[in-house]
Amino acid sequence: MQFYVIHSQHYKPCGLEATTTIKMIVAIIRSSSIFVVSVVLLLLLWISSTTSTPISASNGVFSVKYRYAGRDRSLIALKAHDSRRQLRILAGVDLPLGGSGRPDAVGLYYAKIGIGTPSKDYYVQVDTGSDIMWVNCIQCTECPKRSSLGIDLTLYNIKDSNTGELVSCDEDFCAEINGGPVLECTANVSCTYFEMYGDGSSTTGYFVKDVVQYDRVSGDLHTTSANGSIIFGCGARQSGDLGSSDEALDGILGFGKSNSSVISQLASSGKVKKIFAHCLDGINGGGIFAIGHVVQPKVNTTPLVPNQLHYNVNMRAVEVGHGFLDLPTDVFEVGDKKGTIIDSGTTLAYLPDVVYVPLVNKIVSQQPDLKVHTVHEQYTCFRYSESVDDGFPPVTFHFENSLFLKVLPHEYLFPMDDLWCIGWQNSGNQSRDRKDLILLGDLVLSNKLVLYDLENQVIGWTEYNCSSTIRVQDEQTGTVHLVGPHYLPSASNLNTQRAIIFLLLITLLHISVY
Repeated sequence: MQFYVIHSQHYKPCGLEATTTIKMIVAIIRSSSIFVVSVVLLLLLWISSTTSTPISASNGVFSVKYRYAGRDRSLIALKAHDSRRQLRILAGVDLPLGGSGRPDAVGLYYAKIGIGTPSKDYYVQVDTGSDIMWVNCIQCTECPKRSSLGIDLTLYNIKDSNTGELVSCDEDFCAEINGGPVLECTANVSCTYFEMYGDGSSTTGYFVKDVVQYDRVSGDLHTTSANGSIIFGCGARQSGDLGSSDEALDGILGFGKSNSSVISQLASSGKVKKIFAHCLDGINGGGIFAIGHVVQPKVNTTPLVPNQLHYNVNMRAVEVGHGFLDLPTDVFEVGDKKGTIIDSGTTLAYLPDVVYVPLVNKIVSQQPDLKVHTVHEQYTCFRYSESVDDGFPPVTFHFENSLFLKVLPHEYLFPMDDLWCIGWQNSGNQSRDRKDLILLGDLVLSNKLVLYDLENQVIGWTEYNCSSTIRVQDEQTGTVHLVGPHYLPSASNLNTQRAIIFLLLITLLHISVY
């Protein structure tokens, strides 16, 4: 069997369109019998009940939406988030804070998954830079109780699940996570973890094993329920930002390279191949996240650098417009705290000083009359009233195997107030420890189908409309199925929908009486 993961969101306004629909229904009912009214009421109630779960307009394992969709965010907070993530990456920490998108539009992706028997819903951040999955546990006294995202938070309780079991410290998984056998491990003692991060936040807890529910593709834009046993962290205490209720979620869904990640665990059980892809729609929000062999669109690939913790690739050159930057030959060398990382969990794109300075100078020089401002002591911004795509050059990164990644001006420039700001950031200004690191996040990955093929140790991408469908192939049968964007409403969306339907029901009842 072949399983796939997808995510996206497409918000449909419920203003004028909904009002028109209501008027049409009311007109029909005015000329109908009580029987017809009853049928309509039952239909509306059924629609209301079905919208409490994602409507399967497409296939996928996990339905994902942008965390900051339609919201204004602090650019300083985005920069701080990236800083925390990079500290964790270089420290080999497996619990980053998840991913974020363009600073002017949408952001972190999160999935709604089911855990346990009977299954309960959890909202977890989806992150290719994280190597384990974890959710907040019932014992957690410091965990957020509510979220400003308008979703219901759920604490995992192993006693509520018929399939949940503790992972002891003498199991192989625990030894691998800890880099060897756990000292002073005795029988029936849980496998615990504790991580302290550069920003002062921390997470501590223990590992459990339980059934995770997801959707298996069973046809074109059609899914059926499936599940698999996954070992994941049960967070008993969170501090710092991890304990904040602001934009809080239930945990992290890791899709990193290590054997502890969700993709690796599912693959080791024979349920999936270690291949997945995402297409992040940086314009409309949403996109696709799919486990499986993508056969359309075709994707050119470049080798992953071996023996690295993350998705490292070999960059060869940087082109601005029609000219290449004259860069030192050692700037792209792979090594400790050096090289290029592809990470959908990072907001912006970070470049070493020797790349950042000539790149920004080349961009700004396209318009000699620009008055450049430094905003928040870190963003290079300017006023420009014309089309940025016409006035500034594309930036193209070249990689091994002749793969390139082209970033258009409207993708690396973002509006802030009445200014345009440059999304490229200086790695050295973030931290001296990361001054030689090239980190390419959602700023350059959005609006592209990105394929992670761990079976062949390659990664690749191609320009793509992320609001359309892709084709994935079942490894066993060879059948090709369509996988497309999937709508995942938040609790606030559901409340709005239910309120509208409730008012409509009252209106219909009033009409039926008179």
